[in-house]
Amino acid sequence: MSKPIVWSRRSLNDLRKVYDFHVASSGLKVADKIVANILDKADLLESNKFDYSHIGSVDESFSHLKYSYRKLIEGHYKITYRIGRGKIYIVRIFDTRQNPNKNK
Repeated sequence: MSKPIVWSRRSLNDLRKVYDFHVASSGLKVADKIVANILDKADLLESNKFDYSHIGSVDESFSHLKYSYRKLIEGHYKITYRIGRGKIYIVRIFDTRQNPNKNK
């Protein structure tokens, strides 16, 4: 049974920053495509076709926290999520070309 995805405020802010950056640097069409690809990848977590508990690898950047976090990669972006009892929480969208210390 699939669980619904819940986007944290921070992950939505991250997504907005990705969009704004690409609008400014590459244009609206490119920004729309990149964000759509990120959203499509995240939607895999809701699919009944995959076991969401194993679809992404463990995100070691979050190993110091209480919950176990996993990650999906889409292009240059890392989608970090955790699995709750009834929902899947997307907590960060991170450009992997940045300094990893910014992902904390």
